[in-house]
Amino acid sequence: MTAVSPSLLQRLKQTGLVTRIIIGLIAGIVLAWLAPDLAKSTEFIGKVFVSALKAVAPILVFVLVMASIANHKHGQETHIRPILFLYLLGTFAAAVVAVIASTLFPSSLVLATQDVAVTAPGGISEVLQSLALNVVDNPVRALMTGNFIGILAWAIGMGIAIRHAGQTTRTVLEDLSNGVTVIVRLVISFAPLGIFGLVASTLAASGFNALLGYLHLLTVLIGCMLFVALVVNPLIVFWKLRRNPYPLVFTCLRESGITAFFTRSSAANIPVNLELSKRLGLHEDTYSVSIPLGATINMAGAAITITVLTLAAVHTLGIVVDVPTAVLLSVVAAICACGASGVAGGSLLLIPLACSLFGIPSEIAMQVVAVGFIIGVLQDSAETALNSSTDVLFTAAACLGEEERAQRTA
Repeated sequence: MTAVSPSLLQRLKQTGLVTRIIIGLIAGIVLAWLAPDLAKSTEFIGKVFVSALKAVAPILVFVLVMASIANHKHGQETHIRPILFLYLLGTFAAAVVAVIASTLFPSSLVLATQDVAVTAPGGISEVLQSLALNVVDNPVRALMTGNFIGILAWAIGMGIAIRHAGQTTRTVLEDLSNGVTVIVRLVISFAPLGIFGLVASTLAASGFNALLGYLHLLTVLIGCMLFVALVVNPLIVFWKLRRNPYPLVFTCLRESGITAFFTRSSAANIPVNLELSKRLGLHEDTYSVSIPLGATINMAGAAITITVLTLAAVHTLGIVVDVPTAVLLSVVAAICACGASGVAGGSLLLIPLACSLFGIPSEIAMQVVAVGFIIGVLQDSAETALNSSTDVLFTAAACLGEEERAQRTA
């Protein structure tokens, strides 16, 4: 027995992280099926894992971005602009896909009076004002609340300022960045255990019975997300790289999307994406900024959720949508998605803003938000998986594309 155990542990240690996550996933499903009462008690394990990710993500982003900019050497190229373009293009394309799918396969909702204790923004100007206020937030509060817009702003500002400091200061900052990275890798190594707890407790507590009544709506939502992940995004990557995009697409879905699916938080998945970017050999000065930025503004899944649920309400109420209004909805959904919070359910609070385009009163719009929370077990998981995996995908596409272009012109 003593000879077998070390051998088994050694084999598990040598197994890739994705394989161990799949083992944890299967174990969680089996436990929820055979012993649901015991499975509910594993919720604590999942909460600890997600809390650990959320704890390390803000300080990691702050230190890594600041160190990256502070130690950036003159003449080194970064590829932030093409990545930003891909982020915006992908988010808008996702909204367009959602409009087309909702037109071809309209969904109806059973709306009833419900009290939903959430506050939705009153207009696009309010969303933009909120973003601006987040930029100038107190840095300590930004770190404590996970305000990644504010964290990025302060990290960039401090990084630029420290570039003019002595070499010793910049070296200390780089060592601090390496130390935080070690802690992050330790947290990520517990992903299989955390996902085991999340899956077992979720299936035991909720199951999928509550989702059957909204099966058509869920099919449209997840169908749109799969279409974007497997068709639209690969087309964008092919346009950028001019070669088969699917090996890169599947790598990002497997190694980033799976974890994001269960953590249901783009912000919590930032450490996973940074680690994957490093393994892909991407430019550190680029991905250390683009990954946390993507967790804030690259929200293709959120654009799909906002568009599909809004058009479901429109169809239920019998409102006719013309082409110009559909295009406007795509633009609004893309802008709203960029303002969506990087936490679970963040996109749902922006649905009333999109509903206001069609004159739908807030009382009805908030009922649509309530429907979103009901189907959130799958909707939010699939949305986060698409959002987060696309952060790495577009960062890799831009970096590799620019490197190949530089080699051709050299």
